[in-house]
Amino acid sequence: MTEVNDTGFTMDIHAVMKQLPHRYPFLLIDRVIECVPGERLTAIKNVTINEPFFPGHFPHRPVMPGVLMLEALAQATGLLAFATLGAAPDDNTLYYFVGIDNARFKKPVEPGDQLVLKVELVRTVKGVWKFKGVAEVDGKPVTVAELMCAAREFQ
Repeated sequence: MTEVNDTGFTMDIHAVMKQLPHRYPFLLIDRVIECVPGERLTAIKNVTINEPFFPGHFPHRPVMPGVLMLEALAQATGLLAFATLGAAPDDNTLYYFVGIDNARFKKPVEPGDQLVLKVELVRTVKGVWKFKGVAEVDGKPVTVAELMCAAREFQ
Protein backbone atom coordinates (compact mmCIF):
# COMPACT_ATOMS: atom_id res chain seq x y z
CA MET A 1 0.00 0.00 0.00
CA THR A 2 1.18 3.48 -0.80
CA GLU A 3 0.39 6.26 1.67
CA VAL A 4 0.59 9.95 0.76
CA ASN A 5 1.87 12.37 3.41
CA ASP A 6 3.23 15.93 3.69
CA THR A 7 6.65 15.01 2.32
CA GLY A 8 5.60 12.82 -0.62
CA PHE A 9 4.57 9.22 -0.08
CA THR A 10 5.57 5.94 1.55
CA MET A 11 5.45 2.35 0.27
CA ASP A 12 4.97 -0.92 2.08
CA ILE A 13 6.54 -4.18 0.85
CA HIS A 14 3.57 -4.90 -1.46
CA ALA A 15 3.97 -1.57 -3.27
CA VAL A 16 7.75 -2.07 -3.44
CA MET A 17 7.26 -5.49 -5.06
CA LYS A 18 5.00 -3.93 -7.70
CA GLN A 19 7.82 -1.56 -8.66
CA LEU A 20 10.89 -3.82 -8.45
CA PRO A 21 11.34 -7.14 -10.28
CA HIS A 22 13.66 -8.50 -7.55
CA ARG A 23 12.50 -11.29 -5.27
CA TYR A 24 13.97 -13.26 -2.37
CA PRO A 25 16.83 -13.43 -1.74
CA PHE A 26 17.67 -10.38 -3.83
CA LEU A 27 14.92 -7.92 -2.92
CA LEU A 28 16.77 -5.61 -0.52
CA ILE A 29 14.12 -2.96 0.24
CA ASP A 30 11.57 -3.67 2.98
CA ARG A 31 9.79 -0.32 3.05
CA VAL A 32 9.96 3.21 1.66
CA ILE A 33 9.50 5.73 4.46
CA GLU A 34 9.71 8.84 2.27
CA CYS A 35 9.64 9.51 -1.45
CA VAL A 36 9.60 12.95 -3.01
CA PRO A 37 9.56 12.35 -6.79
CA GLY A 38 12.32 14.18 -8.62
CA GLU A 39 14.25 14.75 -5.40
CA ARG A 40 14.86 11.98 -2.87
CA LEU A 41 13.82 8.65 -1.41
CA THR A 42 14.47 7.04 1.97
CA ALA A 43 13.97 3.29 2.39
CA ILE A 44 14.81 0.66 4.98
CA LYS A 45 16.30 -2.81 4.89
CA ASN A 46 16.05 -4.79 8.10
CA VAL A 47 19.17 -6.94 8.34
CA THR A 48 18.52 -10.28 10.06
CA ILE A 49 20.66 -13.30 10.88
CA ASN A 50 18.43 -15.27 8.48
CA GLU A 51 19.94 -13.53 5.42
CA PRO A 52 21.24 -16.21 3.02
CA PHE A 53 24.71 -14.63 2.73
CA PHE A 54 25.62 -14.67 6.43
CA PRO A 55 26.63 -18.36 6.71
CA GLY A 56 29.41 -17.71 4.20
CA HIS A 57 30.19 -14.04 4.95
CA PHE A 58 31.53 -14.73 7.54
CA PRO A 59 30.71 -17.78 9.69
CA HIS A 60 32.69 -16.47 12.68
CA ARG A 61 31.55 -12.83 12.32
CA PRO A 62 28.51 -12.22 10.07
CA VAL A 63 28.89 -9.02 8.01
CA MET A 64 26.62 -7.80 5.20
CA PRO A 65 28.62 -7.72 1.93
CA GLY A 66 29.36 -4.22 0.68
CA VAL A 67 28.18 -5.07 -2.82
CA LEU A 68 24.74 -5.89 -1.40
CA MET A 69 24.57 -2.52 0.35
CA LEU A 70 25.34 -0.93 -3.03
CA GLU A 71 22.66 -3.09 -4.65
CA ALA A 72 20.16 -1.97 -2.00
CA LEU A 73 20.99 1.66 -2.83
CA ALA A 74 20.59 0.88 -6.54
CA GLN A 75 17.16 -0.64 -5.89
CA ALA A 76 16.20 2.54 -4.04
CA THR A 77 17.25 4.58 -7.10
CA GLY A 78 14.96 2.46 -9.26
CA LEU A 79 12.03 3.25 -7.00
CA LEU A 80 12.85 6.96 -7.11
CA ALA A 81 13.26 6.96 -10.90
CA PHE A 82 9.88 5.28 -11.50
CA ALA A 83 8.21 7.64 -9.00
CA THR A 84 9.82 10.61 -10.76
CA LEU A 85 8.61 9.39 -14.15
CA GLY A 86 5.16 8.66 -12.75
CA ALA A 87 5.43 5.25 -14.38
CA ALA A 88 5.54 1.62 -13.42
CA PRO A 89 7.93 -0.94 -14.89
CA ASP A 90 6.55 -3.17 -17.61
CA ASP A 91 7.43 -6.59 -19.02
CA ASN A 92 9.65 -5.08 -21.74
CA THR A 93 11.76 -2.74 -19.60
CA LEU A 94 14.35 -3.28 -16.89
CA TYR A 95 16.08 -0.64 -14.81
CA TYR A 96 19.79 -1.46 -14.79
CA PHE A 97 22.56 -0.41 -12.44
CA VAL A 98 25.12 0.94 -14.98
CA GLY A 99 27.86 2.62 -12.97
CA ILE A 100 29.27 3.57 -9.61
CA ASP A 101 31.74 6.19 -8.49
CA ASN A 102 33.35 7.06 -5.17
CA ALA A 103 31.99 4.06 -3.26
CA ARG A 104 33.21 3.92 0.32
CA PHE A 105 32.48 1.49 3.13
CA LYS A 106 32.69 3.18 6.51
CA LYS A 107 31.50 0.56 9.00
CA PRO A 108 30.42 -3.11 8.95
CA VAL A 109 26.70 -3.91 8.94
CA GLU A 110 25.69 -6.84 11.14
CA PRO A 111 22.55 -8.83 11.91
CA GLY A 112 20.10 -6.72 13.91
CA ASP A 113 21.04 -3.49 12.15
CA GLN A 114 18.48 -1.47 10.24
CA LEU A 115 19.96 -0.10 7.04
CA VAL A 116 18.47 3.30 6.18
CA LEU A 117 18.95 3.91 2.47
CA LYS A 118 18.91 7.52 1.27
CA VAL A 119 19.15 8.39 -2.40
CA GLU A 120 19.01 11.81 -4.01
CA LEU A 121 18.56 12.52 -7.72
CA VAL A 122 21.52 14.53 -9.02
CA ARG A 123 20.70 14.67 -12.74
CA THR A 124 19.38 12.83 -15.79
CA VAL A 125 21.26 12.97 -19.09
CA LYS A 126 20.33 10.93 -22.21
CA GLY A 127 18.39 8.36 -20.21
CA VAL A 128 21.13 7.83 -17.61
CA TRP A 129 20.14 8.83 -14.10
CA LYS A 130 22.80 9.86 -11.57
CA PHE A 131 22.14 9.64 -7.85
CA LYS A 132 23.98 10.32 -4.62
CA GLY A 133 23.41 7.54 -2.10
CA VAL A 134 24.17 6.90 1.53
CA ALA A 135 23.33 3.90 3.68
CA GLU A 136 23.16 4.59 7.41
CA VAL A 137 22.85 2.58 10.60
CA ASP A 138 21.81 4.45 13.74
CA GLY A 139 22.20 7.78 11.91
CA LYS A 140 25.82 7.11 10.92
CA PRO A 141 26.96 6.48 7.32
CA VAL A 142 28.10 2.93 6.61
CA THR A 143 28.24 3.15 2.81
CA VAL A 144 28.33 6.13 0.44
CA ALA A 145 28.40 6.16 -3.37
CA GLU A 146 27.38 7.91 -6.55
CA LEU A 147 25.21 5.56 -8.63
CA MET A 148 24.19 5.62 -12.27
CA CYS A 149 21.21 3.72 -13.60
CA ALA A 150 19.24 3.46 -16.84
CA ALA A 151 15.98 1.94 -18.02
CA ARG A 152 16.42 -0.29 -21.08
CA GLU A 153 13.86 -2.04 -23.23
CA PHE A 154 14.49 -5.61 -24.32
CA GLN A 155 12.70 -8.04 -26.60
